[in-house]
Amino acid sequence: MPDQAIRAGRIFDGERWHEQSALVTSGGRISAIVPGGDVAAAHVVADYGDHQIVPGFIDLQVNGGDAVQFGGSHTSVDDIRRITAAHARTGTTKVMVTLITDTPDVTAAALSAGEAASLAAVPGYLGLHLEGPHLSVARKGAHDADLIRPMTDADMDQLVQFVDRVGVLKLTIAPENVTADQVQILHEKGIVISLGHSDTSAETAQRYADAGARLVTHLYNAMSPLSHRAPGLVGAALTDGRLWSGMIADGVHVDPMAMRVALDSKAGPGRIFLVTDAMAPLGTKAREFELNGRRILRRDGRLTLPDGTLAGADVDMLSSLRVLTDQVNVPLDEALRMAALYPAQAVGIEADHGHLKPGARADFAVLGSGLNHVATWIGGACA
Repeated sequence: MPDQAIRAGRIFDGERWHEQSALVTSGGRISAIVPGGDVAAAHVVADYGDHQIVPGFIDLQVNGGDAVQFGGSHTSVDDIRRITAAHARTGTTKVMVTLITDTPDVTAAALSAGEAASLAAVPGYLGLHLEGPHLSVARKGAHDADLIRPMTDADMDQLVQFVDRVGVLKLTIAPENVTADQVQILHEKGIVISLGHSDTSAETAQRYADAGARLVTHLYNAMSPLSHRAPGLVGAALTDGRLWSGMIADGVHVDPMAMRVALDSKAGPGRIFLVTDAMAPLGTKAREFELNGRRILRRDGRLTLPDGTLAGADVDMLSSLRVLTDQVNVPLDEALRMAALYPAQAVGIEADHGHLKPGARADFAVLGSGLNHVATWIGGACA
């Protein structure tokens, strides 16, 4: 792919803003950001006027989109392609497709689909996130309790077999059903371990961080809360700098005041990053869908089981950014880092993703006023 330039009123490289500039790409990667008037007209393939170019969003927890819920009968590479395309329409350029707790057969099919998506280089596909089945029944949320179980040697063998074949492989586990020794082995094999859906103590969570756990799945939700005598998984996530924490910023799963508390108190270098936990209805007008044979209702920005239990989120990255900037008073540049750079750092892909510095992948979003979506580019091509 020859050199090409994309002009915009503002370009955010992940660290600072460039006014009236052009993003120059070559071979699907960033070459430079230069003043807009310094590029020849023949090289300008798009001019977005006063709009702004920002790093493409990276979502490490996506259950579905475009009426496809990953799992069950929807575990093909075409299903993954539809999900990633749906999220690309809201500025997300890399997705970890998530399978919630399911049967061993469905898990095997999901891993095979991830391998096929990786081989096919599906635009927007980053890897697989297995959220279960090795969770805590006490903090199961919308997961099917009958399918939750301890991790076995066979489970570990299967995960290790696919670790280099599905892109980035992330696993959410609870200490209640996975040992620290198992976590250490999986971590050493290259699997990203996230703690979640757990009633564990803060001390146990830190012991699992010693073993190699590096992430926490949807901070505050489905985990032991912060108490003044029992800090729980929330306390460990906020005070242990080794842990990076995803957060659903829809204003439903976490109150904006609690978001502010978390952001103000998080110890580094680990950061809090955005995840959507989006489900099948994203990009559709559907009012309900099915999850593991159960009816999920879509009402007033919530996805719930009939009993009111939250079942994923009805939000996209752009809506999450608006919540952060409008209700939590997060500066736009920091909110953009939470949607791009920090998730890239959390799973170790920051050399190529999450920013628009020279050498990075040419994955970016074009936004208009009010953070409205204008276009998405993946690998230097408009998606």
